[in-house]
Order: sequence, then structure tokens, then C-alpha cells
Amino acid sequence: MSNRSWFYAANGQQQGPYPEAQLRDLITRGVVGADTLVWSEGMSGWQRAAEIPGMIPGGSGPPSFAQPGGPPQMAASYSGGPLSIDFGILEFVWRSLVLVLGLIFIIPGPWVLVWYTKWIISCVKVPGRPDLGFAGEAMTIVPWYFGAAVVLIGVGLTGIEWLSNLVNLGQLVLYWLFVKWLVANLSSNGQPLGLSFSGSVWAYIGWSILAVISVITIVGWAWVYVAWLRWFCRNIQGTRREVLFIGSGLEFLWRAIVAVIGFFFIIPIPWVYRWMSQWLASQTVLAERGASVEA
Repeated sequence: MSNRSWFYAANGQQQGPYPEAQLRDLITRGVVGADTLVWSEGMSGWQRAAEIPGMIPGGSGPPSFAQPGGPPQMAASYSGGPLSIDFGILEFVWRSLVLVLGLIFIIPGPWVLVWYTKWIISCVKVPGRPDLGFAGEAMTIVPWYFGAAVVLIGVGLTGIEWLSNLVNLGQLVLYWLFVKWLVANLSSNGQPLGLSFSGSVWAYIGWSILAVISVITIVGWAWVYVAWLRWFCRNIQGTRREVLFIGSGLEFLWRAIVAVIGFFFIIPIPWVYRWMSQWLASQTVLAERGASVEA
């Protein structure tokens, strides 16, 4: 094996590129086996890992080389699919309690928030993205986190109503910054995904205000929230496939009503939260760009 980048096939989809050292680590961990198809620039086609000299102990036969270029199309090329999420109830409960306490005491907030985000992101499974993770660091949000805390406390002490409304608007800007920071720090197998969120702050504020106003329609808010989720997904940039939310307003409505009833009785909250999260994830899909995807 030379010092170049490699792809491997899993579940009919190519993974990579990976540096040679990282591919060797995947082999050591059993992720890549002797029968796994691999490819590197210059090879004429996909070959079993055991056929590449030096890749798998006991391997044989040199790789067949051809013109440089991208990896050849696989016969069973993956076209996308839904996300999924799962986590243990007890783990969710104690981690959520730690998060709430950390935010209440303010000082540990950034570190607890990053710690919790790393965990919840690791529970999400994305087609073609093994070991989804989060690479954000607490120190990157410390300035605006503590700045916002000082402003909120100061404004609360003044009791000036118009100033409080202005701060509420500022909070929406902070939520928008958090979304951009969250998306930009997503990773896979320890490598940054290079994603970004392109939705403007004014659009985010507009959707937030519309969501609040829509409550007066009694049920129309569900369709507004679904449209907001679709806008959010459309503005995730840097993916080879398009991120789409395919859930309907009616589905969101009845599930939200069930969730509210469950939250009212307190005890079912963790189970209801997981149930709702799993539905939201299942309705978020990766699809070929320009493809029409139905629920």
C-alpha cells in the first residue's frame, strides 16, 4: 500500500476517502475485512481488500490500475435514505438532568452543552456517514454565551419592557448562531464533514415570529413548523445528497398533541421524547439532488 487515499464499500455505498493510516485502523477494528471492496485512485475497478498486497494479512494479487479519476460507479450504488436515532432512557434522563443543572448555574453551561451535544449527535445514524460526531469546543461559544447571560440578567434587573423585547430578538440571533455552529462542527469517523448552514438570520427570525403567530390558528402551527423544518434542511450545504424533511403537518400535529399529553403526566417524558425524536429523524432523508421524495 502506498501513501494515498482509499475508499471502501459498505452496504452498497462507497465510504471515504480515508488516508492509509485511517484505513489500516478500520481494518484493525474489523470495519474493513478481507472481502470488503476497496478502491484507490489509479485502480481500474473495485477489488477485495484481500487482493491488495499489504492491506490484509495473507492478501494476494496486485491492484489493477487504469486512468486517474474518481471511484467507479458501484453496481448497487446507494441513493440515500432516512436518518434514525436511538438512546437509552436512563442515560437520557441523567444526561438531561446534568444539562439542566449546568445551564441553571450558568458558569458550566458551555462545557455541559458541548458534552450533551456530542452525546446526542452520536446517537444519530446517517446513511453513508459512520460514527457521526460533533467536533465543537466549548471555548468557541464562551464569549457570546456569557455575553448573553450578562445582558439577560442586566435587562431583567431594569424591568424595562421594550428593552426586554429587544433582548428576545437578540436571543433569536443567538439561536441562529448556535445552529450555524452546530452544523459546521458535525463530523464522521473523526473527520469534519465540511457542512454549513446558509439560512439567513432574517429568515430565521421571520420563521420564529411566524411560528409564534401561528399558535392563534389552533392547529395551523403544525404546518408552519413542518415548513420551517423543510427550510432548515434545504439550507444545509456541503452534502453530496440533498437533505429533505418529508413529514406532513397532520402527522406532526397529532404526534405533538400526544407528546404534550405525555409531558403533562411527567413520568412518560423520556419515552415520549425518544418517540418524537425517532419520528423526526425518520422523516429526514438524504436523496439525490433534484429527486422527488414522498413520505
